[in-house]
Amino acid sequence: MKPAIFAAALVALTLPVAALADSARTPSPAGAKVFIIEPKDGATVSSPVTIKFGIEGMEVAPAGSDTPHSGHHHLLIDAPVPDLREAIPKDEHHVHYGKGQTEASVELKPGKHTLQLLLGDKNHIPHDPPVKSDVVTITVE
Repeated sequence: MKPAIFAAALVALTLPVAALADSARTPSPAGAKVFIIEPKDGATVSSPVTIKFGIEGMEVAPAGSDTPHSGHHHLLIDAPVPDLREAIPKDEHHVHYGKGQTEASVELKPGKHTLQLLLGDKNHIPHDPPVKSDVVTITVE
């Protein structure tokens, strides 16, 4: 009987934590979007690849900024969208532009690659609802 009580208590304690993670996400305004201006989907390019970021309905601001309706870009390279309840990872597949950059030069190996933008709030956590671009597929020669 004691293991069942312990399990029930454990579940009860973890539910508020999960709910808190979602409530901590910064709201995004209706219609906000990010998109990759260049390169275009299906483009064949050479490395380093210049990537231009677009945004509508929000402002770009550096990480840590409390500017309302703002965020900063994260470039997902050959990666799916990460867990939206947590800070966006920082590695070779999740590149942060926390200074408010709107363009990047990225070294990519020859072959097919996918690119996607995901806006993060001042703490690198995706907004609610998430502001993400369509996936762009490119070929690097």
